[in-house]
Amino acid sequence: MIKLHIMTSVRLALFLCDSPMPAVQETDGDYTAIFSALLQNSSPSTHFVLDPYDVRHKQEYPEDVDQYQGIILTGSAASAYENLGWINWLMSYIASIAESKPHIKLLGICFGHQIISRALGSECIPNTAGWEVGITPVGLTETGRQIFGADILNIQQMHRDHIPQVPKSCHLLGSTSVCPNQGYIRFIPGSASARAQTPPSLSNPQVWKDIQIFTVQGHPEFTKSIVAKMVDAREGNGVLNSEIVTGARERADWRNDGVSVIGKVMWRILGVATV
Repeated sequence: MIKLHIMTSVRLALFLCDSPMPAVQETDGDYTAIFSALLQNSSPSTHFVLDPYDVRHKQEYPEDVDQYQGIILTGSAASAYENLGWINWLMSYIASIAESKPHIKLLGICFGHQIISRALGSECIPNTAGWEVGITPVGLTETGRQIFGADILNIQQMHRDHIPQVPKSCHLLGSTSVCPNQGYIRFIPGSASARAQTPPSLSNPQVWKDIQIFTVQGHPEFTKSIVAKMVDAREGNGVLNSEIVTGARERADWRNDGVSVIGKVMWRILGVATV
């Protein structure tokens, strides 16, 4: 008797909230290519399908969202607090998914983190402390240490807006001196993990299954070369001052935990064990 081994794929939706600047697209491609590289490099043996939806310019959304195990929201040069039609619709859509489809994981990156936060009731504002740019050490909470398996997480940053307050029922992962909310997790409402009086131990595999939402303010998908191009461009147009630019370049060769740590965590939340 012949046994057929059928490879199953993880199917993900990528909500494109912007396009990379031209200098980045020339070498690294669009955000679909950049996030595909993050996912592939963090779990080379995992077969996945990543379907892009342009939610900004085309307002594209899945006809059948239930086919997806997760939705990834990308970064954007837009501000998540802007009263724009596409942003308001995106927030409404994400709020509906968070409320009515707990089996679909929501993964938010930078602007995506901010949109999910607003959908959950938090406020997004410009950070009076200024920009965070380049490799930045994030001090982790107890939950963050359990999630990432470290005390400090090094992640690429490129933002000025932020979410000062963690949304209700969410668990903060880490902070910096500039940005107190560097991301969080939320458990599926009504799950044993959500009902626990104190954050449950992530040594229990079921607790990982109960994670519905995962966000980071930084950019695990950004490489050294991507950030270098963005720093050059934003220095040239006066967006970033010399102090920010110098600091980002001095830290350019620091360890980047985007692929080796954060990417693997994303896969684990999606139910895929990585080596």
